[in-house]
Amino acid sequence: MGMKRRCCQLPSFILLCALLFLLTFRLGFCYESSKVVAGCIKAEKKALLKFKGGLTDPSGRLSSWVGEDCCVWRGVICDNRTGNVVKLKLQNPFPMSFYTDGMDYELGGVISLSLLDLKYLRYLDLSKNNFEGSRIPNFFGSLIKLRYLNLSDACFGGAIPRSLGNLSGLLYLDISNNFANLEAKDWNWISSLSSLRYLNLGRANLSKASSHLLQSVNFLPSLVELHLPRCRLYNLSPSLPSINLTSLSVVELSHNFINSIPHWLLNISSLLQLGLSYNHLQGRLPDKFEELISLQNLDLSRNILWGGQLPPSLGKLCNLHTLKLSMNNFSGEVTELINTLSTCNNSRLETLDLGYNTLTGRLPNSLGYIKKLRELRLPENMFSGSIPDSIGNLSSLEYLYLSVNEMSGRIPGNLGQLSSMIVLDLSENSWQGVITETHFANLSSLKELQITKHLPNISEIFKIDPRWLPPFKLRYINIRNCELGTKFSTWLESQNELRTVVLQNVRISGSLHDLLLKLDLPLDKLDVSHNNLSGQVHNSFRFNYGSTVDLRSNCFEGLLPLWSSNVSELYLGSNLFSGPIPPEIGEEMPLLTYLDISSNHLNGSIPLSLGNLKYLYYLDISNNNFSGKIPSFIGSLSSLGYLFLGRNRFSGEVPSSLQNCTRMGILDIGDNRLSGNLPSWTGEAMPTLLIFRARNNSFTGDIPWQFCGHSYLHILDLSNNKLTGIIPTCLGDLIVFKYDLYHWFSKIHNISLLLVTKGRIMEYKARTLDLVKILDLSSNNLSGGIPQELTTLGMLGTLNLSRNLLTGKIPEMIGDLEDLETLDLSHNKFVGEIPASMASLTFLSHLDLSFNNLSGEIPTNNQFHTFNDPSIYEGNLALCGIPLATKCSGSGETPSSGGKGDEDAEGRLEKLWFYLTVALGFFMGFWGVCGSLTIKRRWRLAFFRFLKKITNEITGLVCLMAN
Repeated sequence: MGMKRRCCQLPSFILLCALLFLLTFRLGFCYESSKVVAGCIKAEKKALLKFKGGLTDPSGRLSSWVGEDCCVWRGVICDNRTGNVVKLKLQNPFPMSFYTDGMDYELGGVISLSLLDLKYLRYLDLSKNNFEGSRIPNFFGSLIKLRYLNLSDACFGGAIPRSLGNLSGLLYLDISNNFANLEAKDWNWISSLSSLRYLNLGRANLSKASSHLLQSVNFLPSLVELHLPRCRLYNLSPSLPSINLTSLSVVELSHNFINSIPHWLLNISSLLQLGLSYNHLQGRLPDKFEELISLQNLDLSRNILWGGQLPPSLGKLCNLHTLKLSMNNFSGEVTELINTLSTCNNSRLETLDLGYNTLTGRLPNSLGYIKKLRELRLPENMFSGSIPDSIGNLSSLEYLYLSVNEMSGRIPGNLGQLSSMIVLDLSENSWQGVITETHFANLSSLKELQITKHLPNISEIFKIDPRWLPPFKLRYINIRNCELGTKFSTWLESQNELRTVVLQNVRISGSLHDLLLKLDLPLDKLDVSHNNLSGQVHNSFRFNYGSTVDLRSNCFEGLLPLWSSNVSELYLGSNLFSGPIPPEIGEEMPLLTYLDISSNHLNGSIPLSLGNLKYLYYLDISNNNFSGKIPSFIGSLSSLGYLFLGRNRFSGEVPSSLQNCTRMGILDIGDNRLSGNLPSWTGEAMPTLLIFRARNNSFTGDIPWQFCGHSYLHILDLSNNKLTGIIPTCLGDLIVFKYDLYHWFSKIHNISLLLVTKGRIMEYKARTLDLVKILDLSSNNLSGGIPQELTTLGMLGTLNLSRNLLTGKIPEMIGDLEDLETLDLSHNKFVGEIPASMASLTFLSHLDLSFNNLSGEIPTNNQFHTFNDPSIYEGNLALCGIPLATKCSGSGETPSSGGKGDEDAEGRLEKLWFYLTVALGFFMGFWGVCGSLTIKRRWRLAFFRFLKKITNEITGLVCLMAN
């Protein structure tokens, strides 16, 4: 029995031994096969060297591609088991680096066909290089093992090859941010990439494929992220027959021309992120938005949406991390939306951006219960009231932007408890009260502080203990139109990381040297303008490259300081500086683009070295005592766009070299002693000229007809000269005086110009210059009449032709100057009646017709009711009527005296009844003749003349009875 059992067990034993042997052999084989193959495959090494040979490599990034083992070459990754090249990671490692020139590290040249010999290549990254607009190689579609292809930022152009559709195993495709001419004419091939999970075609031109783009994308069931920003997409399909995109979580369609939200998007329950900013979306948000309960990031900013209330249903999306609705047309209050957001249990909202709308009302107290909020951006709305005290509950808040609203009241002290705060921007509101160190007590993370308020009065006061040591290290401080107090400088002494210092109109005094010396650090911007600082300005302060210095409107004195050569914008206007401009300014400050030394006590001539400032764009030396001729070397400043030489003592003629300044926008040479003819060459040489001011000089000759060629000129002031001849009829062709065009002077925020309008000298700033349209030819020796063509300038605001030798009648169609606010025709030789059409100038607020030879009755209707000052008609002996004491012929002193006035009234009354009777009969038979009126144009004209006559008779009777 036992023997039989042992015999039965023997085969089992032998089988077990065999299995152990096979297992040992297999493990040994696996171990051997797991070892790295010494050296790569020769054919693939050869292919790589041939690929390298076609490339340009200015930085030598591929210098390691030598030796036998290509698997150790930079950017080459091999399979550990087989030695096959499986990855090429050749992206530029330093694109747009701050420390290096990224262009030096860009690969370029020609991509060799030898890549096809890398038969196991799964990963190819050529991003952030420069292939100079060459096409994406068609043979990439034959690299069938590819799973990852990144050609972004590589300067490819031309048509996207359809052969990419052969890469059925591709998981990741990024060809974004290439040349603008990279385009897809046909898009059907995309549906073949059935394994694709990530697709980014940003900046590719898909306009020709947009109609069927999404139908093709719908065949990609594994797609997780779809990025199509800046692709010139227009009309996307609003719906799809079925949705296969069950894995889609990220959709980025920003910077396109989409005008409505596709409904199919709202049926994708897996959606986590939706970007539709910078489009043309219109209308209201679809109700289905509130069903996207998984949505985490929603960006609909910068569209033309809605123009109504914020949809409170968005507050029900309790998984939202980011909600951006800025720069739309939203109005109304935010209370309901914020209340709804605050009721989400464990709300995840971190970013709320509602800036640049017209939202109103107060910020609700419920804002403080969105506990995870990190960014709150509400700038440029119309919010009122104070900041809610509950703001102190937002312990995670890092960025708070409330600038440019209508908020007021005190700033809550518990803002000082928000230790995570990085940026606090409360600028351009109407804050009141006192700010103490409590407001900053625990702001240990603060880097940027902006507290400014609306003018005119200062009611926000800083009262900070000079012994207090701030817990933060600011990089940016901007405080304007507040009162800081004399001890504020001790506040700054500890801020050794500052780069921008703006303390404008904060009522500080003393020496700039004492204020900033202890900082001893290089600055990007220093603005202490509109204060009471005094003394001499030292040039020992340090500045970074391209920095700005603004010391305007103080009491600084002494010679002009020469600052660091890094300064590009220097504003020293409205101080007490004296002496000449330093002769070495062109060598010492070669980067200057803006130079303002206006309204000082400077004298002498303009130094020759100023002509070396080849980047100078803005030069204002007005309102000083400079003399001599305008130097011709200013014409070498070819970048000059704004030149202010007015209110000095320059003499001689305008140098013809200025015609080299072809980018000129404003040329102010007024209030000097210049002579000769006006520069006729401006019409052709300065095509973008907006303002030409030459008043108060001694120019002679005619007004050049070439001025009529200025397409953008909207202030032409030639007053107080010795000009002769007639007013050119072609001035009626000045386009800006005809049409509603603006030129956005607000971009040059320091512009200030003195202009004569509404009978007085007024100073206009950048924000209002856009609205001013002036033609001032007053105080010359011009003759002839007012050209009829001037009456076509419907957008003209001020027309001043006073104190000339003009004759003839005032044009009957002058009433066509619809926007006219100021009309001064005084001190000329005009004759005839005041045109009746002038009564239609409904915006006219200043009128002067004095000292002419006008006659007849002064109109009394419309705007003429408001002109009660008789001096505006003085010197016209034949004028009569209100407000003059001279009564017109036929109007008695007392209407009830029974004299000729009563007889005239009775006669007119009889005529009125006659006309009324005729009119009644006419209307009784109207339906019998209306068909004839429709057919006969001559009858229609007679009918309307008849109605006009009745109207005039009624008006005359009413005026007579009123007198």
